[in-house]
Amino acid sequence: MLEETGIPEAGKVEASLPSQERLEQGPVAVFECFTEIPCDPCYYSCPIEAIAEFHDINDLPELDFEKCTGCGQCISNCPGLAIFVLDYNYREEKGVVRVPYEYSPLPEEGEIVQALDRTGEVVGEARVERVQNAEKQDRTAVIWLAVPKEQVLTVRNFERMED
Repeated sequence: MLEETGIPEAGKVEASLPSQERLEQGPVAVFECFTEIPCDPCYYSCPIEAIAEFHDINDLPELDFEKCTGCGQCISNCPGLAIFVLDYNYREEKGVVRVPYEYSPLPEEGEIVQALDRTGEVVGEARVERVQNAEKQDRTAVIWLAVPKEQVLTVRNFERMED
């Protein structure tokens, strides 16, 4: 299915997620990287070595969820835009999904956008909480989307609303 539609199978997605207990402990990265290709920038970008060293450059990344602090350094270094940080503890009713974003113009903090799932379907509204776009991110911004907690595992992108 992934090769035909670009949408990963539910089983692969579920296998890539940390436990609910770990999710509730604070921010944690999630790798939705499902194709073995020569790629390893995530390994070199992790300041705390939560990503296992690759035995072969074609291996899929392995993240130690218990070590991961959810700093997000890996997000903008992933050329496949396949890394997200999930934070269930952002607010009482809201979680945050940090997503890579390479479009222009960038959204503004406080902007209300349409939250999208992996298939591109609208699942609700999200509020842009933060826009990180440092020079070291090499033009891949990281957008913090506040969403209802029940959508943290679903939201993976957004689209700006029409004026």
